[in-house]
Amino acid sequence: MTYFSEQDIQGLEHIYKINLMNSCSGYKSANLVGSISEDGVENVAVFSSITHIGSSPAILGFFLRPTTVIRNTYENLKTTGVYTINHIHEAIKEDAHHTSAKYDDTISEFDMTHLEAEYKEGCKAPFVKGSPVQLQMEFLEEYPIKANNTILVIGKVTGLYVNDELIEEDGFINLSKAKVAAINGLDGYVVPESRVRFGYQRPKPVTQTV
Repeated sequence: MTYFSEQDIQGLEHIYKINLMNSCSGYKSANLVGSISEDGVENVAVFSSITHIGSSPAILGFFLRPTTVIRNTYENLKTTGVYTINHIHEAIKEDAHHTSAKYDDTISEFDMTHLEAEYKEGCKAPFVKGSPVQLQMEFLEEYPIKANNTILVIGKVTGLYVNDELIEEDGFINLSKAKVAAINGLDGYVVPESRVRFGYQRPKPVTQTV
């Protein structure tokens, strides 16, 4: 195996280093966050850091890079208090990735891609039309990460839309049926296949050996 010490990592060429460190943690979720400014400009941006925080209440979190430059998603969700999370699927992955380009806050990524905004009753922020899993979110709180000046954003799920055929009898959402993508590193997209589920595990009797 190739070994990188902390000093090795710090001395790497910039692009090589960010590719290495962004991919070493493994596959991540691939989502589009939809938001809207107070002036009505729609925004949609790809995120690979959205993670489950809790089920009761239903809370999700995601990380934002330092706000030393304009972060339209952050500004929008802070001013409106709402945003959406939309799963990226195979058919839209190229357009979804393009939303990582840094456009001025007067330009909507919906206008620069083939992605379409969709609105649902009771939600000011746009969803991504055709996304098989869509979540309506309410901003709750944020935590600054002092180590690198990033921000952990915490939001509450106030609505969940799932294509009927994806929901199994026990509530499991089978994302592979919708060809939902995952991200390896910054720009490597994969479409996983669901092979097996092992179910909830309970301790074995202490006298039993494997």
